[in-house]
Amino acid sequence: MTVYAKKSGISYFGFHIPYLELLGVEPIECANDRAVTRMNIRTELLNSRGHVHGGAIMSVLDFTLSAAGRSVDPLGIGLATIDMTTSCIEPGMTDLIVEARCIRRGRSIAFCEGEARDPDGKLIAKASASFKLIRLSPGSD
Repeated sequence: MTVYAKKSGISYFGFHIPYLELLGVEPIECANDRAVTRMNIRTELLNSRGHVHGGAIMSVLDFTLSAAGRSVDPLGIGLATIDMTTSCIEPGMTDLIVEARCIRRGRSIAFCEGEARDPDGKLIAKASASFKLIRLSPGSD
């Protein structure tokens, strides 16, 4: 069942997503085939070397890319990841800003790409993904 955000909780572009709250992801923008989020560095997100864990980076990339894919109808379209390829370029050692774009959306599949950068613009990771589009109606998947 789809859980829509309530006024008292964080809205991830219309949805309540506890996993993203756990990661500390901040939704910034979702419109016109584009989405932007921010993940603030916290001790719980670090690996043994003190860098942001790659799994945390991949999670925020996955969400942000999918948000770009549903940006034309954020409450009417859900996306399920079919495939995602991520390249980690540099270790993440600060907050990360993730920007994503939907490069093509068909009737059933959306293709998106994006980057995670530090606040100075340094490229930390990049990803591309394909998503299955799922038409949503309130209270059902």
